[in-house]
Amino acid sequence: MHNEGMTASTPKQLALALAPQFKSAGLTQAEIANAIGVSQSQVSRVLSGHIKRRTKLLEKLCIYANKQMPHIERPDVRTNSELMSALAEVWDGTEEHAQALAQVIRSLAQLHPVTTKLP
Repeated sequence: MHNEGMTASTPKQLALALAPQFKSAGLTQAEIANAIGVSQSQVSRVLSGHIKRRTKLLEKLCIYANKQMPHIERPDVRTNSELMSALAEVWDGTEEHAQALAQVIRSLAQLHPVTTKLP
């Protein structure tokens, strides 16, 4: 995990994106709390989305994630023939339609968060 890639627009979205990544890496909230010097309940509160602004704790969690989690490369989407075929079938060729399709695709990220790089 590194800085570019994930576009969590709010602190809550960022915190909620971190939680499944820590879980998939097998890290417990207690381990994370111990590593960054805070209580497990503080970690739990943030990772469950009970945060409204960027805090030092959220920053510590992001730094810890960047240090502990393996770097995951994003595949080149242009090499995915199924995706390119689907886009070719539905895109009408206009810039407006390209922007609309991009917006729809980005909205799907909430259904299946991608484990990638963090801000």
